[in-house]
Amino acid sequence: MYLPLLENYSQRMESVFAYQSSEVDWCEENFQYSDQVAEYYNTISNAGFFICAPLMMYLLHPYAQERTLAVHFFWLMLIIVGIFSVYFHMTLSYVGQMLDEIAILWIISMAYAIWFPRSQFPSFIKNRHQFITMVFITSSMCTLLTFMKPIVNAYALNCTTIHVLYTITLELKKCTNPRIHHLTVVTVFWWVLAITCWISDRVLCEFWRGISFPYLHSFWHVLITITVVHSTALFTYFDAIHEIPECLPEVQYWPCNSWLVGLPYLTVQSSRKLKDC
Repeated sequence: MYLPLLENYSQRMESVFAYQSSEVDWCEENFQYSDQVAEYYNTISNAGFFICAPLMMYLLHPYAQERTLAVHFFWLMLIIVGIFSVYFHMTLSYVGQMLDEIAILWIISMAYAIWFPRSQFPSFIKNRHQFITMVFITSSMCTLLTFMKPIVNAYALNCTTIHVLYTITLELKKCTNPRIHHLTVVTVFWWVLAITCWISDRVLCEFWRGISFPYLHSFWHVLITITVVHSTALFTYFDAIHEIPECLPEVQYWPCNSWLVGLPYLTVQSSRKLKDC
């Protein structure tokens, strides 16, 4: 009686883990360079997640000590996003797709929970603990919804950028720091490049294959990593200005504190040292 049910369950599990069981297939030719890796360049282009996340954890550690160590969990989550993205593009499996997209959903939620400005909380939210609870409930519901129509998940996730840009615009109206305005322009520039690559890979695949360059999604991985670092620098600055202004927050660049090169990050002065002065 139970044996057919177990066999049916086993077959279903095998099918969702199977190579190319996802409805999503990017423009890059499958299994062109390896019998084990479906999309070679889309897989290896995730390397930026594993490089930038530990670096940003190190650079932002002084800020995390002053503000909240939850900042480090954001970068750990970025590594998890990279792992799941590697698995997805390596297998093009349904499970890989869902893990990738759910990880992205939760890292966005984590960013909202940590950095969303208190001045923009809904009127019925009284403190950040309540806001985090709301984010958790909303994200849990969205996680369930991702299984309803997986093909639209990526589009829905990218739409959150509209609200992020709106939030940045409101914060910039209160900011007079020209360095931050410059950083915003650069951040938007990187995002426009990234989303252009993502959309082009989806809707102009035949064109890119026609000129033997179906690799724009791999460029998306690199460019969105850069965008995440830049946008994080913006939100940590806005957060620090509101929450720990006594620590004298300032955006600098690694490895060279230049306007043109490097990765932006927030520096703060230790509140203990400032008290001793």
